[in-house]
Amino acid sequence: MDRDQAEEIHEYLLDVVESLERAEGAISALGEEARRMFANGLGAAGDAVYYELLFVLYKKYPDLRPPDKEHPHILSTLRWEEVSLPPSVSQADIDRIIFSVLHSEWRKTAAIIGWALDRCRELGLAVSDEVLAARLGALAEADHLESQGDLRMWRHSEVRKKPSS
Repeated sequence: MDRDQAEEIHEYLLDVVESLERAEGAISALGEEARRMFANGLGAAGDAVYYELLFVLYKKYPDLRPPDKEHPHILSTLRWEEVSLPPSVSQADIDRIIFSVLHSEWRKTAAIIGWALDRCRELGLAVSDEVLAARLGALAEADHLESQGDLRMWRHSEVRKKPSS
């Protein structure tokens, strides 16, 4: 793929991103049951565009990546030691959910927290995004997963499963 081809493909993929964002907005106006029907497919489509297709382009042509518009900021300072879980939720429940949504490739902390939060809601567990972020941080500190960046800045840090030995 040469530079001109990459630029053309990039424009088409950015159009797809815009379409997915519009679809997400329309879906968010639906009732909870209807939103759940679309959640997996929309998530998979977004993952394919962001983490597979655009990743390939940005790896070969990093200058095509648009600058981040958001200034990095801390979204939560809650530490796992400060968390008090409801009696119906255990630390093991939280860990299972987090590891079920982790990938072997780097993913934004915000994405992992969002997917874990969706899973908690599906299971009827009353857990906040801040609690999930605190547990993710504790797992990273305990070297149970890999992280890069300040995990308190969810959109500006990444996590992944530890590579198999």
